[in-house]
Amino acid sequence: QVQLVESGGGLVQAGGSLRLSCSISGTTFSITGMGWYRQVPGKQREMVAGIGTDRSTTYSESAKGRFTISGDNAKNMYLQMNSLKPEDTAVYYCAADTRIRGGLRYWGRGTQVTVSS
Repeated sequence: QVQLVESGGGLVQAGGSLRLSCSISGTTFSITGMGWYRQVPGKQREMVAGIGTDRSTTYSESAKGRFTISGDNAKNMYLQMNSLKPEDTAVYYCAADTRIRGGLRYWGRGTQVTVSS
């Protein structure tokens, strides 16, 4: 199993920055990729940014140029968020795709990000 714990959320004014962290533990050698997702009430969870084991990255259109995903040795993953907008307000989740049982995805419990206008 893989355990994920997010931190770093909070309240910030529009234009400000936050850095989210995801602490990773468990069978980390089974991880094939990781990412940050977000969800607002009444809407589907959406991918914000992803990172592969080769450190390749991918971003949603809304995150490109403002957010940066990074990781260090499968122990921690980060999301640096700059130029935040009120529409970035959401619960942000850390996710890990693994080889466990044919491809289980693990989720953290999420951290709230609120951007005030």
